[in-house]
Amino acid sequence: MTELTAYAPAKVNLSLHVGPIKPNGRHNLISVVAFAGEEAADILTAEPAGTLSLAVSGPFAKQAGHAKDNLVLKAARMMQDALGENAPTLGFRLTKNLPAAAGLGGGSADAAAALRLIAKAVGDPSAMHAAERVAPELGGDVLACLFNRPGLMSGEGEIFEPLDMLPSLPALLVNPGVACPTGPVFEAYDDSPVPPLEHAPANLKRASTKSFTQFLKKQTRNDLSPPAERLVPEISKTLKQLNKLSGVRLVRMSGSGATCFAVFDTQTAAERAADRFAKMHPENWIAATELGMGLAAPGEHV
Repeated sequence: MTELTAYAPAKVNLSLHVGPIKPNGRHNLISVVAFAGEEAADILTAEPAGTLSLAVSGPFAKQAGHAKDNLVLKAARMMQDALGENAPTLGFRLTKNLPAAAGLGGGSADAAAALRLIAKAVGDPSAMHAAERVAPELGGDVLACLFNRPGLMSGEGEIFEPLDMLPSLPALLVNPGVACPTGPVFEAYDDSPVPPLEHAPANLKRASTKSFTQFLKKQTRNDLSPPAERLVPEISKTLKQLNKLSGVRLVRMSGSGATCFAVFDTQTAAERAADRFAKMHPENWIAATELGMGLAAPGEHV
C-alpha cells in the first residue's frame, strides 16, 4: 500500500431544524447539507505504520487540540474493532485548514476522511459497510461527511438521504474568528421555546440555483442561529455585513456557528465578494467556494 490522501471538505448546513432535547441528551434534526471545494477543506493522508498515530499541522492545528483526542484516531480505533485482523495500522497526517468550533463539521469531516482511507486501504466493500456502521457513533455529522455529497440528514444524524440532483451553489464562507462551541449553543436553544420538528420536502429534482435558493430562503431556517447570535454577537454582525454584499441570494449561519455563508448566482460573484470582504475584514477566515458534491482526492471515490 502506498500513501493515500483524502480531502475533508467543510460541511455546510443549508438548513437546520432541531427538535427538543431527548432523554439521551441529544436532539433529532432535519438538515440539508452540502460540501465545499478544496478552498475550504482539511487534507488527511495515511500510510502503513508500526503503530497508529496522527500528526497535525496547518493554520488551525492548535485549535484542533491534542492529537490523542482527535476524532481521526477515534475513528481508526473503532474501525480496528469493527474489522479485527483486517484493519490496517496507519500513520495519519492531518493538514488543518478549517477553523475549529466553526459550524463546518471539521472534526467530523476529518473522521469521515479517516474512515474512507481505512476502507480504501482494506480494499474490500465490507470495510466501507463497516465505516457506515461506525460513522453515526462518532458524531451526528460523520455519516453525512462519509458520503460527502449533498443530502438530507435526519434522526440524530444517523439517517442520510443523498440529493445528488440539487444544484451547486456559488458561495462565500466567513468565520469571524470567534469560537462557538456546540454545547453552549444547544443549552441556550433548550432554554427557549423549541418549535415542532418539521421541514419542507427537500425532494427537489434538477432544481435550478434560483429555485433551490428560494426554497431554502422561504421554507427552511437554522434553529440554532438565534441562540448562537446571543452567545456570540459577532455572528449577527457577520450576517448583516454579508447581507449588504451585491448580488447575494441567501445569507445564513452554518451548523451551530460561528461560520456564516452567502450564496450568489455565479462563482465569479462569490469570488469578487470574497475579495471585498477580505479587504474590509482581514482578521476573518474567508473562502469563496462552490457548495455541492464533496471533493475526491486522486484515486479516491466519493
